[in-house]
Amino acid sequence: MTYAFDLGNPATNANPFPEFARLRAEDPVHWSPAMKAWIVTRYADVKQVALNNKQISADRLTPFFKANAEYQRGSIESLVRYLNHWMVFRDPPDHTRLRQLFNKAFTPTSVAKLRPNIEGIVAHLIGRLQAKARAGQPVDFIADFAYPLPASVIMDLLGVPRADLERVKVWSDDIALFIGTAQVAGNKYLRAEQGARAMADYFRTLVEARTAAPTEDMISQLVLARDDRDALTTDEIIGTCILLLFAGHETTTNLIGNGFLYSMKHRHQWERLIGDPSMASTAVEEYLRYDGPSGALARVAAADIEMCGKTIREGERIFAFVNSANRDPDAFDEPESFDIGRLHNPHMTFGHGIHFCLGAPLARLEAEIAANRLAEQLPHIRLRDGEPDWHDSLILRGVKALPVVL
Repeated sequence: MTYAFDLGNPATNANPFPEFARLRAEDPVHWSPAMKAWIVTRYADVKQVALNNKQISADRLTPFFKANAEYQRGSIESLVRYLNHWMVFRDPPDHTRLRQLFNKAFTPTSVAKLRPNIEGIVAHLIGRLQAKARAGQPVDFIADFAYPLPASVIMDLLGVPRADLERVKVWSDDIALFIGTAQVAGNKYLRAEQGARAMADYFRTLVEARTAAPTEDMISQLVLARDDRDALTTDEIIGTCILLLFAGHETTTNLIGNGFLYSMKHRHQWERLIGDPSMASTAVEEYLRYDGPSGALARVAAADIEMCGKTIREGERIFAFVNSANRDPDAFDEPESFDIGRLHNPHMTFGHGIHFCLGAPLARLEAEIAANRLAEQLPHIRLRDGEPDWHDSLILRGVKALPVVL
């Protein structure tokens, strides 16, 4: 195959699905010179990448940092220091130890206790949308609803004051430049470093405060567990708090935003939800599948691997695109159809295996409550004219803004 897949192309980034279909059919394990990585697109192969923890490593930071000029100059010290503690970048046994400390907080039973708080946040945000519309002010579904909902929920869970929401967003947006930007921005690593340093300093202050006077929040639970044999170090607590705050709202913002976008584009599906609120759970699963918030699983080969007749060499990067796997006709009936009543929906959006998304129950609950309340209270909401701009990211899939009319 002679053509090169490149999400740095804005047209491909906005709608990668025709390219994914071509790759699945013609070159399912594709070397992209532009991305300097292997692109994996079929459902079965993406699942294999997720499950193969022996030959495929989640620790893609170490080789990246070693080859990065900014790292060699010592100018991204905070990114190295704290992101290396993110469990999504760790392999067993470190990954196992980190994950076990958080499993209880994100079980369906634990998450269900958060429903009253989530309902309250949703009610407040819908009221704010209505107030802005009445005042003749522009309403952006992303900035005014899809972002502040999950950000407020995870901030409450951690014990971060909601008043700091805007500061947190700036830092998080800066870190996102490092996590998966497809195009090259000259200062992106330095901005990401500034965001990581600022957020680390912020959480260090909170950890010190909870050490002196524990409360009921998650930071206090982590601090109180430090005497246990498998307890986290202070840097691990800070790194994990940054991860939970970042991942806990960035991906769910995109889940809610993308789901709303396609509900508006397929108005008959929105009308189905209005007529039958019990469809919210299957609707959320379809939001996750059709154009989900996670673009690709990023990995690095820990050994030479054979896949679809190709040899992936040790040290080479792999992007396993879950959004392509979720449109694979070998795994889904009529995969190009957006159907909120879809019953067989084994999407890969939350991953698979040991790195299955820890926050999946929380993301599902937030999106389900949001879908129900929006359909119930704002049934006539619609998009303003024009196509949205998509974020330039390999890992995070979402739109920058969605202007709406209530």
